[in-house]
Amino acid sequence: MKTELKRTALYDWHVAQDARMVPFAGWEMPVQYPTGPNVEHKATREAAGLFDIDHMGQVEVRGPDAESFVNYVVSYDVSKMELYDAHYGMLCYADGGVIDDLFIYKLPDDKAGKDAFYFFIAVNASNRDKDFAWMQAHAGGFDIDLKHISDETYMIAFQGPKAPEIMNRLTTSDVEMMVRFTGRQETILGDVPVLLGRTGYTGEDGFELFFPVEYARKVWESLLKEGEKDGVLPVGLAARDSLRFEACMPLYGQELNAELTPANARLNFAVSYDKEFIGRDAILKTKLEKSGPLLIGFEMVEKSVARHGYEIAVDGQVVGEVTSGMATPTVGKFLGLGFIERKYARVGTEIDILVRGKPKKAIVVKRPFYTPVYRK
Repeated sequence: MKTELKRTALYDWHVAQDARMVPFAGWEMPVQYPTGPNVEHKATREAAGLFDIDHMGQVEVRGPDAESFVNYVVSYDVSKMELYDAHYGMLCYADGGVIDDLFIYKLPDDKAGKDAFYFFIAVNASNRDKDFAWMQAHAGGFDIDLKHISDETYMIAFQGPKAPEIMNRLTTSDVEMMVRFTGRQETILGDVPVLLGRTGYTGEDGFELFFPVEYARKVWESLLKEGEKDGVLPVGLAARDSLRFEACMPLYGQELNAELTPANARLNFAVSYDKEFIGRDAILKTKLEKSGPLLIGFEMVEKSVARHGYEIAVDGQVVGEVTSGMATPTVGKFLGLGFIERKYARVGTEIDILVRGKPKKAIVVKRPFYTPVYRK
């Protein structure tokens, strides 16, 4: 039986702009606009890009045990977070395999009284129902109110060097002064309540916006109109992927999966080993014993696109697999990411990528390929 694809509230707008719509994670989403993905990629790097990412999910955790619960299911120690902090973390199985990667916001809970707070969690589109079911399954014994608020919450991203300046023109306070990896509850365009996160998935400065779904068209069109003279463009999934790839940000199902731990993916900054959480012992074992493959970046010496699933070989023996690869628009090289046996993971190691079964020379290089703004 064919499953009907979901559509965001901006679907009709995308179609009216002649966007090419494709199935993605159960949704019908714009992969590119007539401008083309390379132009959209360039606009994001040089000006700003606007992304409809409402296929992603959101979960709220409130109640007296909210912090204890989130700390139990999420890899990062949220007790270290101050109000309005945002941090990257993961849900993991008991064996350390990754269920999903996510962003966690700690926000004041005015309804619960002075000094009360709650957690707002943004999750991936392909995993949103699975994530919520996992949280529900482990909520026993915790005094919490767990809500899946994805259908009532709209999510867009506004990314690029000019995004803060443009966003500032639409808000009542100076959002250019926001610290990266924090959130702020704002009113924009006079009457739109929004959670503004100084976060993103492109390697550029900018924001992710969460607001009631009924304002989707107003917010989207206002940002495009306000940024028109600055070079702002709507951006589809193709350029979103090339942008995150250059910055070496992981994509669930490629650089992250249920078979490997965050330690294999070199994401130890998102794991707090000094607290108990589901999967902690298995991940720590991987880290201490240096077991399993490691994520690497590589450059094709023989120019060719290394695609997801291609095998990596050394001296004719398969030692790993490509997770992502492309000709990069900004960096201008044929690059890839993949998991490889640890003894071959050192920068400078020569490897072969089996492109349609034929070995093509490559070399292990440093990541990220494009240095994100927050690391410069």
